[in-house]
Amino acid sequence: MNIYDSAQGRRSAILQQVRKESSVNVSELSKRFGVSEVTIRKDLKILKERKLLVRVHGGAIMNTNVVSDESEERNIHFKMLVNSREKEAIGRAAAAHIKEGDTILLDAGTTTLQVAKNLDRFQDLTIITNSANIMMEALKYKRFKVILLGGAVREPNYATVGPLTESNLKLFYCDKLFLGVDSFSVEDGLSTPSVEEASTNQVMISRAREVIAIFDSSKVNKRAFAFITSIDQIDTIITDSHLSSSVRGQLKSSKVNVEIIPV
Repeated sequence: MNIYDSAQGRRSAILQQVRKESSVNVSELSKRFGVSEVTIRKDLKILKERKLLVRVHGGAIMNTNVVSDESEERNIHFKMLVNSREKEAIGRAAAAHIKEGDTILLDAGTTTLQVAKNLDRFQDLTIITNSANIMMEALKYKRFKVILLGGAVREPNYATVGPLTESNLKLFYCDKLFLGVDSFSVEDGLSTPSVEEASTNQVMISRAREVIAIFDSSKVNKRAFAFITSIDQIDTIITDSHLSSSVRGQLKSSKVNVEIIPV
C-alpha cells in the first residue's frame, strides 16, 4: 500500500510540504494525493486543531511557533506526523530484538511508541515506561505487566521526568532499553533539549543490560542543549536507509552494532 493511502501518511506528507515550501494549496494537494478537496480540507482542519499549521483561504501556511526553530521542542502531535513511515519501520525492527519474558524499558517518544505497537507475537512481557502514551498502547494487549514511572509530567510529550521518576527507575533491572533520540552525532553522542529528560535517560541507561537507540535519520548530525550519553554507551543503533554514507562510514569504525532499515 502506498504510504499516502493512509490518512496519517498523507497528513505527514502535507506537513512536510508545508515545512519545505511554507504554504500549501488545497486544489494542488487534492491532485497530488488523488483525493477530494473535501478530504484535504479535513486533513488541514485536523492539522490546524493540533496547532501544526495555520489555515488560510485556499490552503495553509507554516505555524512558525512550532517549526521556526529546530532547537525548540516540538509537540508530540507534530512529531507523530513527521517521518512516520521511517518511524514505523524502525519500530518493527526494534521489536524484533525483544524475547519472550523480557523486561523492557521504553523511553517516551514517537519512535518508541512504534515499538509498543509491534508486540502482538508476545504473551509475557514486563513493560516499564515514562510515557503515558506508551502505557496506554501497552495496556491494549491485556496480557502484559505494565509499569508507568511516577514523576512530573512534561506537556510536549507526556513524559514523566525528574527525581521521583529516577527514584522509581532505580527499583528495577531491565533486559533492554529502547531509547528515543532527539539529536545524534558520532562525535557528540545523544542529546535532547530538556535537561530533565537527559537526566532521566541517563538513569535509564544505568538500569538496562542492553541499550538500543532508535531514531530516524533526520535526527543525525544534530546536537541539542542537554547531553545524554556518548556513543560508546550504546549497544545497538537502529535507523533508516536515508542515513548519509559519511555517517555510515563513521559508525562502521565504532564498536556499536548498527542496523539500517530500508524505507
